[in-house]
Amino acid sequence: RYHITFRPAPTPEIHARLRQNPKDRKKNIQKDVDAYYRNVKELEDFYEDAFYVNADQDPFAVFEFIESCIINPFPGKK
Repeated sequence: RYHITFRPAPTPEIHARLRQNPKDRKKNIQKDVDAYYRNVKELEDFYEDAFYVNADQDPFAVFEFIESCIINPFPGKK
């Protein structure tokens, strides 16, 4: 599998043969994002004990944060 930015096709010939998955088209992704925002409040209410994770950091730091939330959870939103 190739990615336009992170793992481009090695040659122009291979790139010319590639096709995009229909699920990855902008209109389909926008439909999924809209569905998420329509339902996010209900999800937050249902998963009261959920916590937010900043996943834009070192994987070890993400793991440590999740582990600490499981072992020593923050007080709930009650």
